[in-house]
Amino acid sequence: MLKKNGTSALGNHLKNTCRTSPVYKGNVNKKQKTLESFPVSFKSEGGKTLEVHEFSQERGRRSLSKMYIKDNRPFSIVEDEGFIEFVWDLNPRFKLPLRWTVARDCLKGQRVSLTTDTWNSVQNINYMCLTAHWVDDNWKLVKKILNFCQISSHKGETIGKLVYACLAKWGIDRVFTVTVDNASSNEGAIRYLKKQLKGPGAILDCVYMHLRCCAHVINPLVKDGLEDQHKSVVRIRKAVRYVRSSPARLKKFEECVEKEKIKCEKKVNLDVDTRWNSTYLMLETAVKNENAFYRLREDDSTCVDYFFGGDDEDASTNTRGRKRKKDLVVGPPGVDDWENN
Repeated sequence: MLKKNGTSALGNHLKNTCRTSPVYKGNVNKKQKTLESFPVSFKSEGGKTLEVHEFSQERGRRSLSKMYIKDNRPFSIVEDEGFIEFVWDLNPRFKLPLRWTVARDCLKGQRVSLTTDTWNSVQNINYMCLTAHWVDDNWKLVKKILNFCQISSHKGETIGKLVYACLAKWGIDRVFTVTVDNASSNEGAIRYLKKQLKGPGAILDCVYMHLRCCAHVINPLVKDGLEDQHKSVVRIRKAVRYVRSSPARLKKFEECVEKEKIKCEKKVNLDVDTRWNSTYLMLETAVKNENAFYRLREDDSTCVDYFFGGDDEDASTNTRGRKRKKDLVVGPPGVDDWENN
């Protein structure tokens, strides 16, 4: 049966035969965008605008993965008849991927976060440790050391190059954040890493990649808070340092603990300048052994002289090799010092 008033033949003629037609296949630029669909975006209240839509299978799959993650949908949706018809009506050119393909697309968004630290050993050797952190398939936080090595210096670019080389060796190019301490050299390291990791897979062009170590942020705050009790903390610190300065003194102190019948499983330890919680732990243990320190002063004649000495070895140092201030020439801790802590 013949069709009446049909236009298919005319359309085919204009596309395939008539060379002067603007829609002739030889005259159409394939790269030229066409108004095949008109997605509407609301720029202002009551105002609409038409935008030229360029179809992209890759962008569609990326949006599909985002939908699964945001709405917590099962991967089997792509096999549902109703969903297939819905996507076909939106754009017939979009090919729905299989459920396993969608799952792999979602996993492509996985990232790792990094923490790195540098320090000097007692032999004056520079070391760096790089650790990766991520959430596994069982929603457990996992951390693994990627590299532990010597470095030539603490310069920012040196650290950045070493970190990036380690990431390249492990095949890691999707980094979420890098957590470092407040050392000025780390600013240069982060700048170098941002330049190298910028790309399609970067989040917001790595603007928020740099995270400062929470402990190092809190540390100066705690130090300022302890200023009122500074003299008491210094006296107790020096008492602990005296005990830990030699095996003989430590053994004599343990004998004093036994004589005073003090039940404390923890041994007294010195604090670290860059770790605020170590000062708390030092004071906590020292206060419990207060009576043992009094007995040590009675049994050891050199103990009191130690507090008024001016030898350089009496000055504690932090991890960067800088001496503490106001730690020298102080008397032994008294009743008020123990009560203040």
